[in-house]
Formats: sequence, C-alpha cells, structure tokens
Amino acid sequence: MKHIIDEAKLLIFDLDGTLYEDTDHFDYYCRLMQKRVPEQKQEAFWNTYESMKKGTHPVVIGKVYDIQNDTSVTVDPMTLQVTKVTSFDGQEWPEEKVNQEYAGELVYDFERLIAIGDGWWLPYATAMHFGLKQADTWECYNATKEYMVTDQFQLTKTPGLKKALERLKEEKQLVLLTNSEKVDVKRLLNELELDGIFHALYTEGQKPLKTRNMMEAILDEFQVHPHEAVSIGDNFINEIAPALLLGLKAVYIQPNRIEVEHENLHIVPTLTNAL
Repeated sequence: MKHIIDEAKLLIFDLDGTLYEDTDHFDYYCRLMQKRVPEQKQEAFWNTYESMKKGTHPVVIGKVYDIQNDTSVTVDPMTLQVTKVTSFDGQEWPEEKVNQEYAGELVYDFERLIAIGDGWWLPYATAMHFGLKQADTWECYNATKEYMVTDQFQLTKTPGLKKALERLKEEKQLVLLTNSEKVDVKRLLNELELDGIFHALYTEGQKPLKTRNMMEAILDEFQVHPHEAVSIGDNFINEIAPALLLGLKAVYIQPNRIEVEHENLHIVPTLTNAL
C-alpha cells in the first residue's frame, strides 16, 4: 500500500474527515436546525438524521440528494450516470421515470442536486426535507463554525500524522484541497498542529463540481503528470472518482467494507494506514 505514496511526487489531501475524523460538530449543526422546525416535528427531524447516520435511510453518504424531488439519487461516480432513484420514504422509482428525469450526466450544483459526500450534508438534507430555508442552514452552519473555535470543542489529532507528513514533505509536494473557507482551514490546521505543513492551500474548492478543474490546475502549477500524483480523501464523489478519471492514483479513506475496484484505487480504514 505505502508504495503508492512513496512513488508519488505530489499528494493532494482533503481536510474534513481526512486530516481529522471527528463528527460531534455535525450533530451540533443538526441540533441547531432542529430547533428551527415546529416543536411537533423536532423528534422526527432528529430521528431522520440519526437513521441517515446509521445508513438505514435512503439518503446516506455517497448518494445525491435532490432537493426539488426530495429523492435519494444513486450515481455511478465514474460515469456520472444515475442508476437508481428512491423517494425520501424509500419508494424506488421505475426505470422509465429515472431515465426521463435524470437523462445524461448528473451535474452537482449546490442548489438542487447535493452530493452527500460527508457528515456536513446529512443535517442539511434533513433540514431541506423538513422545510427549512437555505438561509436557516447557513446561519446554523456559521454558528457551528463559531462553536468549533470555543474551548467546548476539541479536535482529535490523528496519532503520528504530523511526523508522517513532515517526513513526506522532505521529498514530495503536499497540497490541501478543501471546500472549507480559508479562515476555517487555517484555524483547523493550527489546532491540529499542521500549520506550515502544506506547500499550497486551495480553499473553497467547490468539490465535486470543480474537482477536476482544480486538480488539473494543481498538476499544472506543480508540473506533475497525473500518474505521479495521489488524491487522498474520505469522499468518493468529491476526491476519488474525479482523480481516477484524470489518471491520478487515489487513496480512499473508508472504514466500512465497500465494493469498489480500480487499478489505481486503494482503500484504507484510516489515514494512518496509508502513511
């Protein structure tokens, strides 16, 4: 496994769920939004979110949530073709209806079609289903970010990660590509004691919509061929599939058993298993 990293000239890391694996802030985010729905719906709101986390709901990490149709959409991440659609309550759409509604490649737009790539999006999808406005979710998101800088919130540092990255930095280019805002990225890196580790930070990357464009720009800036670079992340839609399509190698951080195979793909339960 480690020879994939050893042979690379450029490593492109994700941040959330990759350099740290804490999830308590997702629950905090959801609780804030739960308070904004009518009291008689709050229990159902939380139970829906919990079932998403457990993987027993149609909307789970790895799917796409269609706000307009209130559906869970299964997409082949390598072709971007829709293969299955399920209503929020679990009713599968007939193939004819799927082909009519979702013809061609699916384009994530952050407005209607939301790639559920990590824990941030499960509370969001829950909120959209229960009728909250995007302004509500944004206010709660910002409040969660504020909470994450207080003494009440503590990030768990991955044992040995800093030393491993420092060792890799001596021979390779290390890049961070994340959807998070720059101020949040710098704060999180400081708290994780990883500030100064990366040769470049690419923030607000709009993954997965612009992942391929961002990766192409990074390869060009560092003058590296695709096969000499590795994308490392916990989000198959955001970081892994686009990298494989460009010819990069990829390390997918996934603690659960998953049926995905590709000659340039390596699956590990945690980042420490890769480094």
